[in-house]
Amino acid sequence: MNNRSEYKVYYYRNSHTKRAPVLEYLQKLPTKDRAKIAAYVALLRDYSGRLDEPYSHYIRSGIRELRIDFFHNRYRIFYITVEEKRIILLHAFLKKTPKTPEQEIIRALNNFEDYKINKKLIEYEPR
Repeated sequence: MNNRSEYKVYYYRNSHTKRAPVLEYLQKLPTKDRAKIAAYVALLRDYSGRLDEPYSHYIRSGIRELRIDFFHNRYRIFYITVEEKRIILLHAFLKKTPKTPEQEIIRALNNFEDYKINKKLIEYEPR
């Protein structure tokens, strides 16, 4: 299945600071880790934001978690699939505990709320 021409992936951009937290997070990672994550994000795009376990997991309120396990690192990227065939990457972190920390979920929920309120005010560029 290849919908590359249809779905596009965007980094959430904070309406107040204009910063893109997922992009900033990824830029700090080693090159090999970024490449692995990019491959998973491309897979997410190719499957229209609908990946099942073990690649993706539903969190809550429409937010899903992209799961990237690379050596001993367990990267997680929270995302949403929205109108106009867009996938928005909301929040990223390195998972170090068996259960997803509530504070990470709250960050993603806050970013999602900011997105919903301000989506028409922020220009989103495809990743």
